[in-house]
Amino acid sequence: MNFNALGQSASLLPESFYLIGWLGLAFLAWRWLMSGDWRKLAEPSRLNLFLGATVAVLALWQIRTGVKPGLAFHLYGLAALTLMFGFWRATFSGVLVLLANAAFGHGSWEALGADALLMAALPAAVTWNVYRFVERRLPNHFFIYVLGNGFFGAALSVAMIGVTTTALMALAGVYPLDYLLAQYTPYATVLISWAEAFSTGMAVTMMAVYRPAWLETFDDAKYIQNK
Repeated sequence: MNFNALGQSASLLPESFYLIGWLGLAFLAWRWLMSGDWRKLAEPSRLNLFLGATVAVLALWQIRTGVKPGLAFHLYGLAALTLMFGFWRATFSGVLVLLANAAFGHGSWEALGADALLMAALPAAVTWNVYRFVERRLPNHFFIYVLGNGFFGAALSVAMIGVTTTALMALAGVYPLDYLLAQYTPYATVLISWAEAFSTGMAVTMMAVYRPAWLETFDDAKYIQNK
């Protein structure tokens, strides 16, 4: 079993998949620099929080299991990072985790771009769009924030990783679709999603109660004080 969804199984997929991944990663890096979101890391307190959260997610990724190359099961933590820092810095944090894994020999440099899109940008984008939907369409309430973003958003973000990995492996002919649907997809989209939802929901609840400043998407005056 490899260490990432693609990771050390770089030779499993066609070269075109990895080329697209690197192009996508280059675009993300350019957009991150252009967004100006990185300037918030100039504050020592925010930088320390960002680095600490990144190290915590890196440690979380070391707890993994699986039965076939290219099909891994582990918690991701990208939903929590997105709620803490927004889409761009959460994606950057995920890329740093992948870089650390590759440097330690736990991932593939060739697959780094594809992994960044699949395991950093995708879950962060899903979580961010769920957050925006909840913010615009639902009442501003503490429990709606926690359940909608911390639980549902986290679960959906990981489920999308499982569905996308299934599609990639099937399209590339790495594994038969019926095998993936029987041996991988149900666990990646249900079991791991539930675990991600529970862990993220609990973490977000604790931060919202005791350290609301850590959640840039949470406004205690709007969600709690005016209720």
